[in-house]
Amino acid sequence: MSFLHVIFRGLWRRPVRTGLTVLGIAVGIGAVVALVGMASGYEKSVVDQLEVVGIDIIVSNMQGGIMPKAFDQSVAGRIRKMSGVADANCTLMQMLSVEDAPMMVVSGREWGGFTWNQFRLVGGRLPGDATERSVVLGTLAAEVLRKKPGDKIQIENGEFEIAGIVDGRSVVENGAIVMSLPLFQEVSGYEGRVNFVNVRTVPDLGPDDTAALCSAIEKENPGLRAVRARDVVGTSQGFRVARAMSWSTSLLAVAVGILGVMNTMLMSVFERKHEIGILLALGWRRSRIMSLILCESAAMGFLGGVVGVLLGALTVTLLVQFPGVRGLLEPDLGWALAIRAVLIAVAVGILSGLYPAWRSSRLSPSIALQG
Repeated sequence: MSFLHVIFRGLWRRPVRTGLTVLGIAVGIGAVVALVGMASGYEKSVVDQLEVVGIDIIVSNMQGGIMPKAFDQSVAGRIRKMSGVADANCTLMQMLSVEDAPMMVVSGREWGGFTWNQFRLVGGRLPGDATERSVVLGTLAAEVLRKKPGDKIQIENGEFEIAGIVDGRSVVENGAIVMSLPLFQEVSGYEGRVNFVNVRTVPDLGPDDTAALCSAIEKENPGLRAVRARDVVGTSQGFRVARAMSWSTSLLAVAVGILGVMNTMLMSVFERKHEIGILLALGWRRSRIMSLILCESAAMGFLGGVVGVLLGALTVTLLVQFPGVRGLLEPDLGWALAIRAVLIAVAVGILSGLYPAWRSSRLSPSIALQG
């Protein structure tokens, strides 16, 4: 009887119990894949948006929740005069409930600025000027809201005409509703205030000079933070909190899987005392008995990891179809996340099997054969 045969025989001795244990691990790993995949997907979407728009530096308030706290838009005028700055455009962005959609990105942008330039018209037209009471919808936003050019849309207390549908070339842009800055300031009650200043630097400004410009902007405008666009995800407190919450919630689910595997392996050791006694009597070393139990628990971890990756991917695929989520993010479910999730599952299996493996190695052959 080969070592592998003994491992698989042990797992299939109680197929229902083994299956439920694998499912318990799979649920925890599925949570890891779903939550971490969505968090990293949102981060990737934001980075893609900044690259598409051509933003080099983001200036925002240090305070705020999901969106930074608004500040006086006169900051942009001071930034434009600074050495190394090619242009600076103001943006007011909020997450709002719009008609039947529970949460959407609504963005007011400085009219005529470069933040409008990346849009490609799919249907309709762009607003004629900053005073026209009209908006444009990204392709995903139009699909979620079931709107077309010429339709009316209610945002807060204002009604607007949909001038056009645009392709913003990133998930965040395509899921947004965009209007001129003065209109959105009026509707949202933030007259003269914005929560982002998007800065373009002069061509060929090096990383050190860009970092120095960020420091100069912060010194000139106390209370504001200037960050290179490429560093936004890594330095944002909101992103760090979201990442930490996704991992901590996932690991709680994984901890439940650890208890399930440990319980299964302890029951297996108890039920197989006679078999373990025979193996010891036949000359198996205690270290080999430990390896047997650890391999069985690792195998359950591996199976749970594979099933969990598939379960997490399926969950996210279904979740992003809901109107409240669609258009806000695109999950990042790559091979790196899948491999990491399976490795976590195998580690869970091994850790869960340590105590049962130690218990099995301490069995006395004579007592085990009697019981």
